[in-house]
Amino acid sequence: MDFMAEYEKWLISPYITDEERVELKSIEGNEKEIESRFMGLLSFGTAGLRGIMGAGTYRMNIHVVRHATQAFAEVVSREGEDAKKAGVAVCYDCRNHGDEFAKAAACVMAANGISVRLFEDMRPTPELSFAVRRYGCTAGINITASHNPKEYNGYKVYWSDGAQLPPDHAAAVAKKMEELDMFTDIKLMDYDEAVSRGLITIMGKETDEAFLSEVMAMVNDKEMVARAADNFHMVFTPFHGTGRELIPEALKRLGLKHVHCVAEQMVKDGNFPTVVSPNPENPEGFYLAVELADKVGADFILGSDPDADRVGIMVRGHDGKFVPITGNQTGVLFLDYLIGALNRRGAMPENPAAIKSIVSTEMVHAVAEKNGVACYDTFTGFKFIAEKKNELEESGKGNVIFSFEESYGYMLGNYVRDKDAVTASVLLSEMAAWYFLQGKSLIDALDEMYEKYGAYAERTINLVMPGLDGIHKMAELMNGLRENPPREIGGVKVRLYRDYQPGT
Repeated sequence: MDFMAEYEKWLISPYITDEERVELKSIEGNEKEIESRFMGLLSFGTAGLRGIMGAGTYRMNIHVVRHATQAFAEVVSREGEDAKKAGVAVCYDCRNHGDEFAKAAACVMAANGISVRLFEDMRPTPELSFAVRRYGCTAGINITASHNPKEYNGYKVYWSDGAQLPPDHAAAVAKKMEELDMFTDIKLMDYDEAVSRGLITIMGKETDEAFLSEVMAMVNDKEMVARAADNFHMVFTPFHGTGRELIPEALKRLGLKHVHCVAEQMVKDGNFPTVVSPNPENPEGFYLAVELADKVGADFILGSDPDADRVGIMVRGHDGKFVPITGNQTGVLFLDYLIGALNRRGAMPENPAAIKSIVSTEMVHAVAEKNGVACYDTFTGFKFIAEKKNELEESGKGNVIFSFEESYGYMLGNYVRDKDAVTASVLLSEMAAWYFLQGKSLIDALDEMYEKYGAYAERTINLVMPGLDGIHKMAELMNGLRENPPREIGGVKVRLYRDYQPGT
């Protein structure tokens, strides 16, 4: 793509708004900035699109959303009239322009004769996955940038199983996007007209209740929670996002009496004014939760990211100060507790299995195998985890009781095929209450697990490389690693390395 020619095309286009034109004129003469905005299309993959919001082909804006949706609509349409009638579920989170982008996507689908189920307001990502499955939709669209900084938004896509788009469908959408003009090839329809014609149906409390019904069916021991409820105090924060209603409601239905919510962060706000980054992987974001926990005497803190698909926890350490439990540590604690809870109530299925990504801790294998549970690895991404779950259960080779990634994502039950902070929050709180009744913290539980299964350690380093320079830097790093893999690490010689790209 000739970035300068594309920039000039946008400047004179009748399709952009005056506000967008002013934004583009403000970078006139700044070739580097123009290139970063118009160097190509945002890459469309199995997870859809994600990028910084702003005007340009390589930014997230309403034109990019409509362009991707038109391509997606044509992929859905080729499945036939029944697929168009089954339609698409559309959701969004607290991000700026989220409702605007969601309505734009819904209207493009409607203009293509595809039925749409649109949530009335922001909802958790797992509820979108649930809605696709519950209503038998052909596909789903979620406007979200997950836990990325406030400058970002994204376009996440799902297929009929409620999981992220299969690679062949993603490739078909990407190919269509290359063929379609971003402005002139898009079918549009007025929102009110689409609603009046029945092409857009609004989803609300009825879907919430159906989803929560499935979530609460995952509870293992309400009687135990009731015994702990009078004295067990916890703090919750949704970081201004979609977890603010369903998670506290689910914890209330669990039977917890003292769930203290961080008031400042219960406010829907895509600017995330109280945190630098709304990512539960970053413990510094929990400072308000820690202050509240100290005030009310809570020992357990739980926080969901803006679209409520990831969840992080903090607990008091042996010195009385709060420490984060990493995604890997949480996954290990979670699986060990779940195995025990299922066995205690006689609900362990035949051929139980657990799934993790290749970058997640190997301790999960030790926990699973010592308890007679099979454990499988997949590539990074819940799209691959969902594929493996479907494969195991459809073939009768295993019943998956737990799936996770080290990046704070957990999936349970059969009603979603993506990370689910709502269900995870309920069961993590149940787990914390169970240990509380035994006079133990989750730090104590971890120490016991290291004794039982062996000591494991890991550290995740998050590197942020923004802009065009960041893209080039990441490519250089990966190319350098492939061309010159390390011969030794920490004084230990490397015996084998595996490159997952070519499969060598």
